[in-house]
Parts: sequence; structure tokens; C-alpha cells
Amino acid sequence: MVQMFKNLSSKKEKTRKVKNKIKLKNTRIEVPDDLYRKCPTCSKTINIDEIEGNLYKCPYCNHHFRLRSNERIKIIFDRFEEFNHRPKMYNPLNFPGYSEKIEKLRQEQGINEAVITGYATIGKTKVIGIVMDSYFLMGSMGIAVGEKITRAFETAIRLKYPVVLFSTSGGARMQEGMYSLMQMAKTSGVVERFNDKGGLYINVITDPTTGGVTASFAMLADITLAEPNALIGFAGPRVIEQTINQKLPDDFQKSEFVLEKGFIDKVVDRCDLKETLSQLLRLHGVR
Repeated sequence: MVQMFKNLSSKKEKTRKVKNKIKLKNTRIEVPDDLYRKCPTCSKTINIDEIEGNLYKCPYCNHHFRLRSNERIKIIFDRFEEFNHRPKMYNPLNFPGYSEKIEKLRQEQGINEAVITGYATIGKTKVIGIVMDSYFLMGSMGIAVGEKITRAFETAIRLKYPVVLFSTSGGARMQEGMYSLMQMAKTSGVVERFNDKGGLYINVITDPTTGGVTASFAMLADITLAEPNALIGFAGPRVIEQTINQKLPDDFQKSEFVLEKGFIDKVVDRCDLKETLSQLLRLHGVR
């Protein structure tokens, strides 16, 4: 009798374990998408907290991850008061779904365009800060972006403030056609007026800066810095290879390659960038 109860208890225990295994097998474990990031350079999987604590750089190979505009502002500027924050939405070609896409991005990204402009300080130095955002339609330049950058330089002319600009872009905004390309002349013109007034313009090129932005205001600064390994160019390397039918060097159009050819002044690690900007402003007599 005792043995029978022992056998019955043992069967119940086995049945319970089997049921628990079935429950665990059918249970889906949800893991948040933003806990880890894979480094595109060394392929290491890194905890996001470790990346953020290292100024959004890979702790293994020093790869500089792309930053959102608000992350950039937090790292570089001591104070930032945005102006012209909600520009008019333009759809000059009545491109299907374009207006809806812009509105959706505004809701998702928490910004209203691919560039943020504001009154800012680096240390105690007052500047006009301009920060582009590659997460908003790849930082492409349309009418609103061109208008915001133009107004920022005009404000700098009026206040006699230096301009510190962080460029990142995939080029012109195709949904606006020729109107987008016209922003190249518009922004180049206001930079020339700013230069004629004796203003100091420092541009920091970040990954990637290409197309019409590179061919206009991004390469017209008095001092041009760049983050390590940033892609800098007009057409992409693949397009150039197909055009000239030649294999390009692996580091072609990277910051270090462009520096070697004399197109930029210095490649600066992100952890040194704020101090470098502060020193440059002081050296040029800006207080």
C-alpha cells in the first residue's frame, strides 16, 4: 500500500514537470530592441548603457555611432534654446504621401525637421548652434532645411555670434525636386554674407555628409573639423566606381582620407570635440 502511494506521487510529480516544460516552451519572452547594439566596424554586441556612457562610441574599436540631434546637443552645448522650431511644411510637387510622411516623422522623432537651430553656449561663449539629424529622412535638405539654416546665419549676422554647425546628410530631398537643389545656392549665399561681415563659421562633419550639403554650406566654413571615419563626399563611392570603372581605396571618402587630401582641417575624436571647439572660439577672440 505504501509503495503504491509512492508510485502515484512520483507519477504526479513527473506529470507536473512535463506540464511546466510545455508552459515554458510555449511562453514567448519579449526582449526590448534597444538593449544592445552591434558595432558595424568590429561586430561586437554592446550594451546600450555602455555605449551611452562612452559618448556613443564603441568601447572596443572606437567606432563613432551616429547621433540624433538631441544627443549631439546634450554632449556639445552647455545651453541650447531652439528657435524657428516648427517650420512650414512644403510639398511643392504635391508628391504623394510626402506631407503625411513628414508629419509621422515629426511625431516619432520628436523634432520638426532634419535640422535644429538655436541660441547656444559652449562654455561661456555664445554661439548660434545648427545641428542636422540623419534620423529624419537621412538629414536630406529640402526647402524647410534650407530656410532654417539661412535664418540661423541671418540671426548670427544680426547678433554678431559665431556659428557652430554639425552637418550630416544624404543630400537633396528627392520629394521636392529642383526646389531642393535651389537650397544649395540659398545657403551658400547666406554663408558668403556672414563671411563678409567677419563672422566665424566652424563646421563639424559627421557621418555621413554627402550630396548637396557637401557641395554647399558644409564645405564653406572657416574651420572644418570631422569625426573619425565619417563618410564625406558628393556622390557615393559605389557610384564613382561604376562611373570610372576603377576600384577605389577602402578608406576613400573617409575623414582621414579627406584630411590627407587637404579638404578638412582636423579629425577630432568625439570626447575631445567640445574642448577643441571651445579652444578655437577662444583663439579667434570670441568671448
